[in-house]
Amino acid sequence: MHDEGGNGDGGGVGAGMDQAFLALERELTVLLRRARAKSGEMARAVHPDLESAAYGLLARLDEAGRLRATELAAYIGVGKATMSRQLRALEHLGLIAREPDPADGRAWLVHLTEEGRARFRAVRDARRVAYVRQLADWDRDEVAQLARLLHQLNRGVEG
Repeated sequence: MHDEGGNGDGGGVGAGMDQAFLALERELTVLLRRARAKSGEMARAVHPDLESAAYGLLARLDEAGRLRATELAAYIGVGKATMSRQLRALEHLGLIAREPDPADGRAWLVHLTEEGRARFRAVRDARRVAYVRQLADWDRDEVAQLARLLHQLNRGVEG
């Protein structure tokens, strides 16, 4: 019987595949550790009192505009209590504001203030310049392929 790259255990994952996944896990671990540290730096660049986790909220609000707290919580993957605490902190720092949701008077929409948008975009733009500098010797197609593969990975993580 021919084994299609399996290791004979019926799982269909051979030694080569194991090594590929181990290498992927190792590189993602390094990437995520560095991203967490960088997120903290970027959050403090937006405002010295900003928690690193809040940077992602600012990014989502900049991208999507006005959102309900429940939509933000679902997108980020945290509970309502955690989201409420983070939003209160951002509001206290003057980076976001709340307004009644015209579609549902019981709900609130959250959005970046002008100061929040300006601070966030200044930090984001500086980060993009650093990416361009770091990947300057990469072929543009490689950068596009990396972005496509990361998008594909992120889509799979959502489900």
